Amino acid sequence: MDLINIIAISATVLVWFHPWMGLQTFRKTIGITLFLELFYLIGSYALGWPFPTPLVLIQLFMVTVWGVLLGIAFSRIWPLPSHKGFERIFRTFLVVIPALGLGMGLQVLLQGAQATQAIYLIFALSAWLGSGHFIRETATEKYS
Repeated sequence: MDLINIIAISATVLVWFHPWMGLQTFRKTIGITLFLELFYLIGSYALGWPFPTPLVLIQLFMVTVWGVLLGIAFSRIWPLPSHKGFERIFRTFLVVIPALGLGMGLQVLLQGAQATQAIYLIFALSAWLGSGHFIRETATEKYS
């Protein structure tokens, strides 16, 4: 493994010791990763995609962890509103569009010019799904 993967793996392990992380975050990350691994396994048999190596599976896990972490950090800054509306749509765009850019940088760092997976989309999806971690309470919910 090269140095970038070693740094990413060790940083991913350190993320789990943060107080915002818990069982819900772990379950969300494992669920997203398993879905993505099944997606790429089925795609390799059905569509002729390259078969994912163990290094690619580790990269998928790392990107999912970092995407969920970005979503949780964004959710901590701007919690998900309890009611549906324009604010939720605007908030989604503010987390996904920068996540696509950061994901493109991760894709170049992890897989180079010959990428076989859409790391940038995985990162943005994970950030979006992780951004629902904290939900804002309204005044009526606090006192009822």
